Amino acid sequence: MSHPSLTSDQFADTLLHWYQNHGRKHLPWQQNITPYRVWVSEIMLQQTQVATVIPYFERFMERFPDVFSLAAAEQDEVLHLWTGLGYYARGRNLHACAKAVVERHQGEFPNTVEQLSELPGIGRSTAGAIASISMGVRAPILDGNVKRVLTRYFAVEGWPGTTAVQKQLWEIAERLTPDHSYREYTQVMMDLGATLCTRSKPACGICPLLPGCQGYLTGKPTQFPNSKPKKDKPTKDTWMLMIQADDGSYLLRQRPQTGIWGGLWSFPEAESEQAALELLATQYPQADLNSYSNREPFRHTFSHYHLNIHPLHVKTRIQRLHIGETESHWYNPEQPSELGLAAPVKKLLHQTQEYL
Repeated sequence: MSHPSLTSDQFADTLLHWYQNHGRKHLPWQQNITPYRVWVSEIMLQQTQVATVIPYFERFMERFPDVFSLAAAEQDEVLHLWTGLGYYARGRNLHACAKAVVERHQGEFPNTVEQLSELPGIGRSTAGAIASISMGVRAPILDGNVKRVLTRYFAVEGWPGTTAVQKQLWEIAERLTPDHSYREYTQVMMDLGATLCTRSKPACGICPLLPGCQGYLTGKPTQFPNSKPKKDKPTKDTWMLMIQADDGSYLLRQRPQTGIWGGLWSFPEAESEQAALELLATQYPQADLNSYSNREPFRHTFSHYHLNIHPLHVKTRIQRLHIGETESHWYNPEQPSELGLAAPVKKLLHQTQEYL
């Protein structure tokens, strides 16, 4: 038997009542609420679980308590604190955004969704969250949790990544956002998706929206939101040169700001083993090819492709090669520098101790 969906007012009132009794109110960014703290938490929470974010957020706030300290920091320092959170463009954009807030807005976050959306790394949903949670502005949001709640409740067909479905969901989100309790409503929409209306095992039996949920009434709520049409991920290969000096340090180079691991530090790379040997012969002639050895290859998966990494270890004959380029650095795992490291590089540097 079909149940009618709630009106917009009933929808908001039902959720706000549930929030009073069951919502999350003790997360670190819910204390001492400021636009800065909400913004940092929202960027960290993109594609990352709350439990993972909490320690990163707390370390970040300790190091950078306000937008001025973050804007004044070196990018390496920011990316070092971001290491392990993934999706590093977020860290670079966070740093760029802090600078923009200081330079364009004298350190005060603008209080409209339109102006917030003009800042680096802030899209419409993040802008809505900052405005509604920290500034008392009525603004809908549409993060992953909210998309899931809305697509299930209204049984919205189609993959939410398409423009048409996005537009439909924004219209629904706008219509449902009440004219009061902006902070609580924004929070409860995120909470419901994170705690009850989860991706694979939703707790429909205790959900306050159950009676009118069209996705539940289909008998297959988890088919919403519809999945992205599947395509096989391509596979790429790279050979990483682990050039080690006599003092145990390794040569790292800073990657370009754009592309994968932008601005992070990594080993020199080549597209084949032969190309790696040629790179050693031409750029690093002091390397001792007699010490050259292959380490166990492994796979690192990105959202859009698999990367097979082939580590090649080689020692230098002198304590350290003199490298003139400013984007190079000798990194000693025994006394680690505060640099942003690509995750596979961090993994390999940890493994080096096992070979000693």
